[in-house]
Amino acid sequence: MDAPGYHDDKRAILARLKRVEGQTRGLQKMIEDDRYCVDVLQQISAVTRALQGVALHLLDEHLGHCVAHAVEAGGEEKRAKLAEASVAIARLVRS
Repeated sequence: MDAPGYHDDKRAILARLKRVEGQTRGLQKMIEDDRYCVDVLQQISAVTRALQGVALHLLDEHLGHCVAHAVEAGGEEKRAKLAEASVAIARLVRS
């Protein structure tokens, strides 16, 4: 199996996810400390944006690597990867 499209950015993606993990732990602490609702909601929004940024980066890598190679290969592989990408985009849009 080929390396995923994000392989070259793996360290940067993991670093971003670790920051999100820290933000999530911060949310837990905010709830434990009975912080003001709006402050908690603001932090949730920040975590959501951070995860969306990671998702968009991964999608971009997928399109530029996996889907591009499948389009070059043509045939069933092309159709399958384009359909898969379409489902992934729709899932992101709904989230």
